[in-house]
Amino acid sequence: MESSYHVPVLLQECINGLDIKPNGVYVDVTFGGGGHSREILKHLGKDGVLIAFDQDPDAQRNKIDDPRFQFVDQNFAFLKNNLRLLGFKTVDGILADLGVSSHQFNEPERGFSTRFESVLDMRMDKQGKLTAAEVLNTYTEDKLHKIFGIYGEVKNAKSLAKAVITGRVEKPIVTLSDFKKVIENQIPKGKENKYMAQVFQALRIEVNAEIEVLENFLSQTADVLREGGRLVIMSYHSLEDRPVKNYLAKGKFRGEAEKDFFGNEQKPFKVITRKAVIADETELLRNGRSRSAKLRIGERL
Repeated sequence: MESSYHVPVLLQECINGLDIKPNGVYVDVTFGGGGHSREILKHLGKDGVLIAFDQDPDAQRNKIDDPRFQFVDQNFAFLKNNLRLLGFKTVDGILADLGVSSHQFNEPERGFSTRFESVLDMRMDKQGKLTAAEVLNTYTEDKLHKIFGIYGEVKNAKSLAKAVITGRVEKPIVTLSDFKKVIENQIPKGKENKYMAQVFQALRIEVNAEIEVLENFLSQTADVLREGGRLVIMSYHSLEDRPVKNYLAKGKFRGEAEKDFFGNEQKPFKVITRKAVIADETELLRNGRSRSAKLRIGERL
Protein backbone atom coordinates (compact mmCIF):
# COMPACT_ATOMS: atom_id res chain seq x y z
CA MET A 1 0.00 0.00 0.00
CA GLU A 2 2.63 2.51 1.11
CA SER A 3 4.68 2.43 -2.12
CA SER A 4 1.67 3.35 -4.27
CA TYR A 5 0.49 5.82 -1.62
CA HIS A 6 3.67 7.86 -1.31
CA VAL A 7 7.34 7.10 -1.91
CA PRO A 8 9.23 8.38 1.16
CA VAL A 9 11.73 11.10 0.22
CA LEU A 10 15.32 11.19 1.62
CA LEU A 11 14.47 8.14 3.73
CA GLN A 12 17.98 7.19 4.84
CA GLU A 13 18.97 10.81 5.48
CA CYS A 14 15.91 11.27 7.73
CA ILE A 15 16.71 8.13 9.71
CA ASN A 16 20.36 9.16 10.12
CA GLY A 17 19.22 12.62 11.18
CA LEU A 18 16.98 11.23 13.94
CA ASP A 19 19.98 9.39 15.44
CA ILE A 20 17.62 6.72 16.82
CA LYS A 21 18.12 5.19 20.27
CA PRO A 22 16.57 1.68 20.41
CA ASN A 23 14.56 2.46 23.58
CA GLY A 24 13.64 6.03 22.59
CA VAL A 25 10.29 7.71 21.90
CA TYR A 26 9.89 9.09 18.37
CA VAL A 27 7.16 11.03 16.61
CA ASP A 28 6.34 11.03 12.90
CA VAL A 29 3.96 13.98 12.60
CA THR A 30 3.16 13.36 8.91
CA PHE A 31 2.40 9.64 8.76
CA GLY A 32 0.83 9.47 5.26
CA GLY A 33 1.72 6.13 3.67
CA GLY A 34 3.85 5.20 6.68
CA GLY A 35 7.13 4.81 4.77
CA HIS A 36 9.23 6.82 7.23
CA SER A 37 7.42 5.28 10.21
CA ARG A 38 8.11 1.70 9.08
CA GLU A 39 11.80 2.53 8.74
CA ILE A 40 11.93 4.13 12.21
CA LEU A 41 10.36 0.99 13.75
CA LYS A 42 13.15 -1.15 12.23
CA HIS A 43 15.65 0.81 14.36
CA LEU A 44 13.67 0.61 17.62
CA GLY A 45 14.03 -2.13 20.23
CA LYS A 46 11.10 -3.75 22.02
CA ASP A 47 10.88 -0.85 24.51
CA GLY A 48 10.95 1.84 21.83
CA VAL A 49 7.82 3.85 20.98
CA LEU A 50 6.69 5.48 17.74
CA ILE A 51 3.77 7.92 17.74
CA ALA A 52 2.37 8.92 14.34
CA PHE A 53 0.08 11.88 13.58
CA ASP A 54 -2.17 12.28 10.53
CA GLN A 55 -5.52 14.02 10.13
CA ASP A 56 -6.21 12.49 6.70
CA PRO A 57 -8.73 9.61 6.97
CA ASP A 58 -7.06 7.93 3.96
CA ALA A 59 -3.77 7.70 5.92
CA GLN A 60 -5.48 5.74 8.69
CA ARG A 61 -5.78 2.76 6.36
CA ASN A 62 -1.97 2.48 6.46
CA LYS A 63 -1.78 2.08 10.26
CA ILE A 64 0.96 -0.31 11.37
CA ASP A 65 0.09 -3.35 13.45
CA ASP A 66 2.92 -3.18 15.99
CA PRO A 67 2.71 -2.91 19.81
CA ARG A 68 5.31 -0.11 19.71
CA PHE A 69 3.17 1.99 17.34
CA GLN A 70 0.50 4.52 18.38
CA PHE A 71 -1.62 6.52 15.92
CA VAL A 72 -3.06 9.99 16.62
CA ASP A 73 -5.87 11.11 14.34
CA GLN A 74 -4.96 14.81 14.62
CA ASN A 75 -3.17 17.67 12.90
CA PHE A 76 0.41 18.10 14.17
CA ALA A 77 -0.50 21.62 15.33
CA PHE A 78 -1.81 19.80 18.45
CA LEU A 79 1.47 17.96 19.07
CA LYS A 80 2.12 18.89 22.70
CA ASN A 81 -1.41 18.28 24.01
CA ASN A 82 -1.71 14.90 22.31
CA LEU A 83 1.67 13.72 23.59
CA ARG A 84 0.61 14.73 27.12
CA LEU A 85 -2.66 12.81 26.71
CA LEU A 86 -0.62 9.72 25.79
CA GLY A 87 1.56 10.26 28.87
CA PHE A 88 4.70 11.62 27.15
CA LYS A 89 6.10 14.92 28.39
CA THR A 90 9.25 14.63 26.28
CA VAL A 91 10.41 12.61 23.28
CA ASP A 92 13.74 11.76 21.63
CA GLY A 93 13.01 12.77 18.06
CA ILE A 94 10.43 14.35 15.78
CA LEU A 95 10.17 13.89 12.02
CA ALA A 96 8.03 16.01 9.66
CA ASP A 97 7.71 15.54 5.90
CA LEU A 98 5.73 18.60 4.85
CA GLY A 99 4.94 17.52 1.29
CA VAL A 100 1.47 16.63 0.05
CA SER A 101 1.49 12.86 -0.48
CA SER A 102 1.45 11.40 -3.99
CA HIS A 103 -1.77 9.68 -2.93
CA GLN A 104 -3.53 13.00 -2.33
CA PHE A 105 -2.41 14.27 -5.73
CA ASN A 106 -3.59 11.06 -7.39
CA GLU A 107 -7.11 11.05 -5.90
CA PRO A 108 -9.15 13.21 -8.30
CA GLU A 109 -11.97 13.96 -5.83
CA ARG A 110 -9.54 15.56 -3.37
CA GLY A 111 -9.02 18.41 -5.87
CA PHE A 112 -5.26 18.77 -5.21
CA SER A 113 -4.14 18.05 -8.75
CA THR A 114 -4.33 20.14 -11.91
CA ARG A 115 -4.44 16.89 -13.93
CA PHE A 116 -7.97 15.80 -13.11
CA GLU A 117 -11.34 17.43 -13.62
CA SER A 118 -12.88 17.67 -10.16
CA VAL A 119 -14.49 19.91 -7.59
CA LEU A 120 -11.98 22.39 -6.09
CA ASP A 121 -11.67 21.01 -2.55
CA MET A 122 -8.02 20.73 -1.31
CA ARG A 123 -8.78 20.07 2.37
CA MET A 124 -6.16 17.88 4.07
CA ASP A 125 -8.66 17.41 6.88
CA LYS A 126 -12.01 16.40 5.38
CA GLN A 127 -13.71 17.75 8.51
CA GLY A 128 -12.40 21.26 7.69
CA LYS A 129 -14.94 23.88 6.60
CA LEU A 130 -12.96 25.93 4.06
CA THR A 131 -12.50 24.61 0.50
CA ALA A 132 -10.61 26.05 -2.48
CA ALA A 133 -13.94 26.74 -4.22
CA GLU A 134 -15.08 28.79 -1.23
CA VAL A 135 -11.84 30.80 -1.28
CA LEU A 136 -12.32 31.59 -4.97
CA ASN A 137 -16.01 32.49 -4.60
CA THR A 138 -16.02 34.51 -1.37
CA TYR A 139 -12.64 36.20 -0.85
CA THR A 140 -12.16 39.86 -1.80
CA GLU A 141 -9.96 40.83 -4.73
CA ASP A 142 -7.33 42.22 -2.37
CA LYS A 143 -7.22 39.00 -0.33
CA LEU A 144 -6.95 36.81 -3.46
CA HIS A 145 -4.17 39.06 -4.78
CA LYS A 146 -2.21 38.54 -1.54
CA ILE A 147 -2.73 34.75 -1.51
CA PHE A 148 -1.65 34.28 -5.14
CA GLY A 149 1.29 36.67 -4.71
CA ILE A 150 2.63 35.48 -1.35
CA TYR A 151 1.70 31.78 -1.24
CA GLY A 152 1.97 31.03 -4.96
CA GLU A 153 4.62 33.60 -5.89
CA VAL A 154 2.48 34.17 -9.01
CA LYS A 155 3.86 37.05 -11.09
CA ASN A 156 0.50 38.41 -12.33
CA ALA A 157 -1.29 37.87 -9.00
CA LYS A 158 -3.18 41.17 -9.24
CA SER A 159 -4.73 40.56 -12.67
CA LEU A 160 -5.37 36.91 -11.75
CA ALA A 161 -7.38 38.02 -8.70
CA LYS A 162 -9.33 40.47 -10.86
CA ALA A 163 -10.14 37.72 -13.40
CA VAL A 164 -11.51 35.50 -10.59
CA ILE A 165 -13.71 38.31 -9.21
CA THR A 166 -15.05 39.14 -12.70
CA GLY A 167 -15.54 35.49 -13.67
CA ARG A 168 -17.46 34.42 -10.57
CA VAL A 169 -20.14 37.09 -11.16
CA GLU A 170 -21.48 35.05 -14.07
CA LYS A 171 -21.50 31.74 -12.20
CA PRO A 172 -19.72 30.26 -9.15
CA ILE A 173 -16.31 28.65 -9.72
CA VAL A 174 -16.83 25.06 -8.56
CA THR A 175 -14.63 22.78 -10.70
CA LEU A 176 -11.18 22.85 -12.24
CA SER A 177 -12.65 23.53 -15.69
CA ASP A 178 -14.74 26.45 -14.32
CA PHE A 179 -11.55 27.91 -12.87
CA LYS A 180 -9.43 27.40 -15.99
CA LYS A 181 -12.11 29.02 -18.15
CA VAL A 182 -12.23 32.10 -15.91
CA ILE A 183 -8.44 32.57 -15.84
CA GLU A 184 -7.45 31.29 -19.31
CA ASN A 185 -6.19 34.72 -20.46
CA GLN A 186 -3.90 34.95 -17.39
CA ILE A 187 -2.06 31.67 -17.99
CA PRO A 188 1.29 32.23 -19.76
CA LYS A 189 1.61 30.23 -23.00
CA GLY A 190 4.06 27.35 -22.75
CA LYS A 191 4.18 27.59 -18.94
CA GLU A 192 0.68 26.32 -18.20
CA ASN A 193 1.71 23.47 -15.86
CA LYS A 194 4.12 25.51 -13.76
CA TYR A 195 1.66 28.40 -13.50
CA MET A 196 -1.27 26.20 -12.43
CA ALA A 197 0.98 24.40 -9.91
CA GLN A 198 1.83 27.79 -8.30
CA VAL A 199 -1.83 28.86 -8.23
CA PHE A 200 -2.88 25.50 -6.73
CA GLN A 201 -0.10 25.72 -4.14
CA ALA A 202 -1.42 29.14 -3.06
CA LEU A 203 -4.98 27.83 -2.68
CA ARG A 204 -3.88 24.69 -0.83
CA ILE A 205 -1.78 26.69 1.66
CA GLU A 206 -4.72 29.04 2.34
CA VAL A 207 -7.33 26.27 2.68
CA ASN A 208 -5.18 24.35 5.19
CA ALA A 209 -3.60 27.38 6.93
CA GLU A 210 -0.31 25.58 6.29
CA ILE A 211 2.16 28.31 7.30
CA GLU A 212 0.29 29.12 10.52
CA VAL A 213 0.05 25.40 11.38
CA LEU A 214 3.78 24.90 10.65
CA GLU A 215 4.87 27.80 12.88
CA ASN A 216 2.51 26.64 15.62
CA PHE A 217 3.98 23.12 15.43
CA LEU A 218 7.62 24.29 15.34
CA SER A 219 7.20 26.46 18.43
CA GLN A 220 5.98 23.38 20.39
CA THR A 221 8.96 21.20 19.41
CA ALA A 222 11.37 22.91 21.82
CA ASP A 223 9.02 22.09 24.71
CA VAL A 224 8.60 18.41 23.89
CA LEU A 225 12.10 17.40 22.75
CA ARG A 226 14.44 16.34 25.49
CA GLU A 227 18.05 17.54 25.55
CA GLY A 228 19.96 15.99 22.66
CA GLY A 229 16.67 15.11 20.92
CA ARG A 230 16.54 15.62 17.15
CA LEU A 231 14.12 17.62 14.99
CA VAL A 232 14.17 16.48 11.35
CA ILE A 233 12.10 18.47 8.88
CA MET A 234 11.65 18.15 5.14
CA SER A 235 10.06 21.01 3.22
CA TYR A 236 9.27 21.47 -0.47
CA HIS A 237 9.12 25.22 -1.10
CA SER A 238 10.70 28.37 0.29
CA LEU A 239 7.58 29.38 2.23
CA GLU A 240 8.00 26.27 4.41
CA ASP A 241 11.79 26.15 4.38
CA ARG A 242 12.19 29.74 5.62
CA PRO A 243 10.39 29.35 8.97
CA VAL A 244 12.13 25.98 9.55
CA LYS A 245 15.56 27.48 8.84
CA ASN A 246 14.90 30.57 11.00
CA TYR A 247 13.48 28.59 13.90
CA LEU A 248 16.40 26.16 14.01
CA ALA A 249 18.95 28.97 13.72
CA LYS A 250 17.35 31.58 16.00
CA GLY A 251 14.48 30.02 17.93
CA LYS A 252 12.03 32.40 16.22
CA PHE A 253 10.52 33.02 12.79
CA ARG A 254 11.34 36.69 12.32
CA GLY A 255 14.09 38.97 13.60
CA GLU A 256 17.21 38.05 15.52
CA ALA A 257 17.67 35.46 18.28
CA GLU A 258 16.86 36.57 21.85
CA LYS A 259 19.90 37.31 24.05
CA ASP A 260 20.43 36.89 27.78
CA PHE A 261 21.86 39.53 30.16
CA PHE A 262 25.40 38.67 29.04
CA GLY A 263 24.63 38.89 25.33
CA ASN A 264 24.55 35.12 24.71
CA GLU A 265 21.98 33.97 22.17
CA GLN A 266 19.07 32.05 23.70
CA LYS A 267 18.38 29.39 21.08
CA PRO A 268 16.64 26.07 21.67
CA PHE A 269 18.47 24.23 18.88
CA LYS A 270 21.93 23.54 17.56
CA VAL A 271 21.82 23.35 13.75
CA ILE A 272 23.18 19.99 12.53
CA THR A 273 22.77 20.74 8.81
CA ARG A 274 24.60 23.96 7.91
CA LYS A 275 23.14 23.66 4.41
CA ALA A 276 19.89 21.87 3.64
CA VAL A 277 20.30 18.21 2.57
CA ILE A 278 18.94 17.55 -0.92
CA ALA A 279 18.32 14.40 -2.97
CA ASP A 280 21.18 12.84 -4.96
CA GLU A 281 21.02 11.86 -8.65
CA THR A 282 19.91 8.28 -7.89
CA GLU A 283 16.94 9.44 -5.84
CA LEU A 284 15.99 12.12 -8.38
CA LEU A 285 15.78 9.45 -11.07
CA ARG A 286 13.74 7.14 -8.84
CA ASN A 287 11.40 9.78 -7.41
CA GLY A 288 10.83 13.04 -9.26
CA ARG A 289 9.04 14.55 -6.27
CA SER A 290 12.31 14.60 -4.32
CA ARG A 291 13.62 17.37 -6.61
CA SER A 292 12.35 20.21 -4.44
CA ALA A 293 12.88 18.54 -1.03
CA LYS A 294 15.10 20.28 1.52
CA LEU A 295 15.98 18.50 4.75
CA ARG A 296 17.07 20.39 7.87
CA ILE A 297 18.08 18.90 11.22
CA GLY A 298 18.37 20.49 14.66
CA GLU A 299 19.44 19.10 18.04
CA ARG A 300 17.77 20.28 21.25
CA LEU A 301 20.22 22.15 23.46
